[in-house]
Formats: sequence, structure tokens, C-alpha cells
Amino acid sequence: MILIDMHVHSNYSDGTLSVGSIAKAAKKRHLAFISLTDHDTTEGLAPFMAACRENGVEGLSGIELSADSDFTLHILGFRIDPTNEALQKRLRDIRNNRDDRNHKICRKLQELGFDIHIEDVVLLSRGEVVARPHIARLMMQKGYVSSIGQAFTEYLGSGGKAYVPRERLSAEECISLITEAGGVAVLAHPVQTYLGDDELRSLLGRLKDHGLWGIEAIYPGHSPEQIYNYLKMAEMFDLYPTAGSDFHGPNSHGVDLGIAVSEDFLPWARLGVKI
Repeated sequence: MILIDMHVHSNYSDGTLSVGSIAKAAKKRHLAFISLTDHDTTEGLAPFMAACRENGVEGLSGIELSADSDFTLHILGFRIDPTNEALQKRLRDIRNNRDDRNHKICRKLQELGFDIHIEDVVLLSRGEVVARPHIARLMMQKGYVSSIGQAFTEYLGSGGKAYVPRERLSAEECISLITEAGGVAVLAHPVQTYLGDDELRSLLGRLKDHGLWGIEAIYPGHSPEQIYNYLKMAEMFDLYPTAGSDFHGPNSHGVDLGIAVSEDFLPWARLGVKI
């Protein structure tokens, strides 16, 4: 058995650790390889790969794209070329839309009587990609809410008083962008779709027709029964199962780096990984 991790976030998106700290942690835990899959950004990949080389850790370039859907639908991409112009153009669109959304949320909060300004949110983020959790943290600091959960339930989440919908890519476009950037596309944490087996099989069939390569079958949020079920679905649709922790740092609620798999778990050469 070996330890790998194909789903990790840094402070380039919503994680709390730097890419250097992640590489050092991977070395300390003797991971065979690790992939950085920050949300909708490749900005951390170059320093991440450099940190992996510096620490003698096998690194894999990755990304996690959020797809437009009535349910949580995320697509992981592995072995992508972060310089691919088509991918970067769409990522710039996503960033611009996210920035516009953050401004709109702050304006709505101001209309509700809260002293919440985007400039303060940016300062609080300390260089991280600004997102709703930062707005929630500022609301906590100012005493408007008692927890981040309350901020999302009452104001920032869907149905909240200051909620602003997010523009997303279709799942098919996510897969196409990843494939065109030389990578392989994988359905992330299927448990979070909350789909029944028949609905999930229908989704996998549709995405497979558009180039889906794999399904994240082994994941801390999956029960043993769910892992078995997802492995069977991978076999049914000729998809590769992957394994990732969705590690976000010390705030990961007991989730640590590394998932144990067999040495022949995946065709490592296709991922450009040497085990």
C-alpha cells in the first residue's frame, strides 16, 4: 500500500496552508505523490511544483472546477497545463465574476445596515482568493453574527438576505477545458451531489460521453458502502477511481493528508506520476 492524495487545497483558494507547508507535510507523511486542486485557479501550481521538487515529493498539477447545477457538482482536473490559454481565459472570467459577486454581497449587507466593505474583506483575506468565508469572518469580527454558519444561513448562503447567485461553467465545459489543457477530468466527491443511484448513473453516463475520465471513489466523506458502490459504478462506466482527502489545512475537521491505496490503483504513467 502507498499513501497518495489527489484532492488538496491551499491558501490560493479556500485552504489555510501555503503550498510550501503542504509539500513539507506530504514529505513528513511519506506520500508517494500529491496533487494541488485549488478551486477555479492555477495560480498556486508553479510554486507548489517547485516546493514539491525542493522537498523530494512527487507533485501533480490539478484544479477543481465548480459546475452549474441544481446540486453540488465539482469536476477535478489532473495533469493540466496551467499555461493553456483557453483554460486561463475562462478562469479569468470566473475570477471577474467572483469579484463582481463579492462587491454585490457587500453592497447588500450595507443596505441591511452592516458596516461591511470589500476593502476590509480584502485586507482580512491576506492575499487569499476573496470568497464568502472571508465576508463571514468579517461579520463575526464585527459582532454581527456569532458563527460563520450563522452568516451563511441568514445572509450569505442560498436564500440568505444578502445572497448573490454565482455564475458557473457547465459540467461539459469543465471537462472540455480540462481535456484541452492536456488533463483528465474526474467527478469529485459524488456523495455531495446527494443523487440517488439511478440519478448518479445517469449523470456519469452523460459526463462520460463528454470525456469524463474518473470518479473520486475513495474520499473521507464516503462510507465503506458508498466507496464500494462508487467503485462498482467506475467499473460499469469504464472510469478510473481516484482517491483524495479534500484537505484544507488545520480547519479540515480531522481530515489529514493521504489516502491509502494499492500500488497498482491507477495508471500512474497517464498522470505523469512516478511511483
